[in-house]
Amino acid sequence: MGTVGLSFGSPTSGAGFNVSSTVAEIISNLQNVETPWQTQLTSLESQNTAISNLGTLFSNLSNDMSSLTDFEGVLAQKEGSSSDTSVLELTAASSSATAGTHSVVVNNLAQTSSGYLDSIADASDALSGSMSIEVGSGPAESVVIGAAPASPAANTIYTGSGNDTLADIASAINSANLGLTANVLTDSSGSRLSLVSGTSGTAGQLTVTSLLTDPNNVTDDDSSGTLNYNVGVKGEDASLTIDGVPLTSASNTVSNLIPGVTFQLLAPSAGESDDTLEQVQVVIANDNSGVESTVNQFVTDYNSLISAINTQEGDDSSGSPEPLFGSPTLSLLQQELLGGLNMPNPSGYIDPISSATGVTLSGSITIQLGSNAAQTVNVGESSTPDTLAGLAAAINDAEIGVNAAVTTGNGQSTLTLTSQTEGSSGALTVTSALSSIAPTALNYVDTTPYTSSTPDTGTLGAVAGSGDTLSGSLTIQVGTGAAQTITLDSSDDTLAGLMGAINGLSGVKAALDQAGTGLTLTSSADGAAGALTVTSNVSDTTSPTITALNYNPSSDIGSLTTLGISVNNDGSLTFDADSLDSVLNTDYSSVVGFFQNANGWGQAFSNMLSGAGTGSTNGILALAVSQNSSTESTLNAEISKENSYISAQQSSLTAELNSANEIMQQLPSQLNGMNELYSAITGYDENMNG
Repeated sequence: MGTVGLSFGSPTSGAGFNVSSTVAEIISNLQNVETPWQTQLTSLESQNTAISNLGTLFSNLSNDMSSLTDFEGVLAQKEGSSSDTSVLELTAASSSATAGTHSVVVNNLAQTSSGYLDSIADASDALSGSMSIEVGSGPAESVVIGAAPASPAANTIYTGSGNDTLADIASAINSANLGLTANVLTDSSGSRLSLVSGTSGTAGQLTVTSLLTDPNNVTDDDSSGTLNYNVGVKGEDASLTIDGVPLTSASNTVSNLIPGVTFQLLAPSAGESDDTLEQVQVVIANDNSGVESTVNQFVTDYNSLISAINTQEGDDSSGSPEPLFGSPTLSLLQQELLGGLNMPNPSGYIDPISSATGVTLSGSITIQLGSNAAQTVNVGESSTPDTLAGLAAAINDAEIGVNAAVTTGNGQSTLTLTSQTEGSSGALTVTSALSSIAPTALNYVDTTPYTSSTPDTGTLGAVAGSGDTLSGSLTIQVGTGAAQTITLDSSDDTLAGLMGAINGLSGVKAALDQAGTGLTLTSSADGAAGALTVTSNVSDTTSPTITALNYNPSSDIGSLTTLGISVNNDGSLTFDADSLDSVLNTDYSSVVGFFQNANGWGQAFSNMLSGAGTGSTNGILALAVSQNSSTESTLNAEISKENSYISAQQSSLTAELNSANEIMQQLPSQLNGMNELYSAITGYDENMNG
């Protein structure tokens, strides 16, 4: 810290000194202690900016992976075509559609039933009578001209008093929502009531009987003027064959007759007979171009992330180290990314089992690699312990050409198998006769919650037999009281023994059910004071739960290399779209499995991205941000504390120096007073020359 000197000039001049500039110089020296703190804060802000940029790049990469791992994403999209779009036009192919070619013959299109009444010269004529309308197999509805009686007849529509024209009848029919549409059509020959079914095909066939009359429409043939119904178009289902199978459709929009595919029928197939009718080829294909575009975007975004990480390991344009230079965050990110890229993709996996203590295996697993001889590994032999880890070790020791590993997460473990040979020659054929043997958990269920006047009641169990051996522990808390734990041993390892142990606790009673295989727990107090909080880790070891473990094939693609993605020396990726296109054409399902199957590469890499970025509280970047934030808080607190001290010093110094300055300014007058007193005493005037 520098020093500050006061310049008083001539001490007796009375001029004093500049308090403001003197205090400012002193305060400036005091503030120098904050300089390294401010420098560190600036550095942390730069680091946060760099971390935020990396977080954005991680997010971009995660979005790319989501498109590939989503069951409804780009790998589920389909493309389709029709060989004759004048007969059949493809409109949609969902994710459930399977790639392939289908032959379709359209015998006839679906037709919608319609008809009309005899025409009349004047649409405003007053009509009388009724008509009956039936849509498909629905009930017949009567349309009656005139007002409804006090007790209207069932299935009858009344036009209302004075409503007796064609337009009134059409309005009454449309308002009743009978499943058809009525309109009045007029041309030079007259007006007529038109009826069109709302349902295509035979299910919408109209059956109409008209007893309507128009007195102004009397003819020589019909003196009553009856308006007869005339069939215009008969309702008919579309008839077609798909891959030789005769099928029908009530609509010309055909859905799921080819699973997942929707197409529009536009015209019958050309030809003179069934034997010569044109077969329209409907081709459903996987969206290779969409997949390749997404993978290319993944590679591009991955390279952007790697470039940003590599940049942080050097100097900026001015020659100063980048904000994250030397940070362990960079090396951790590189390890995660490189490890994720090189992670082998399992060829398949066994159903997961609980990771809890006491779960064992039984049975065997048979594995065949390509066309090699099948080999069986039995669980329970001296060389194969009855655990997943023991089974994995035994498979690896058998040198079948398969790597076995155990993955654990979310309380479950599974055995994965990875072929050491790429492609069909390394395809695994696995038959699992494995079973897991797990102690049956005895869970607690609050069957009758408490009320203000009743106690809390719940059940524990049940066991298979009253004499079954139990293990584990049970913790019970009554109301807000202390938790009480029972750890079972040989003295109370049956349901009856557990009951006795519970009854030894305070505030709760236990009773066996009638069969002796379940326990009922009841609080000793009503209301919230007796509320039971029970945590059960008790299990039945005598009658365990046995579950068959199936093998789930995943993919015969072992790594990104097969998909045309290779890793360069600087950690970046190179993508060969032709290689991926070839795999998509020959083994599309394995590409889907590579990205989407449980324990597959895609799911594991996605989880790594989520865990390393800023999206997870325990992610590498998130932890770096959290650590910086903590350091920033500490530094800001120190700066705030120092600023308070400096502010107090500034006030104190200003007051003290102002006081000193006043004294110096008073010195001349005090000296003059002393001179006058001296002269008066001595008679000597120092201003004279003698």
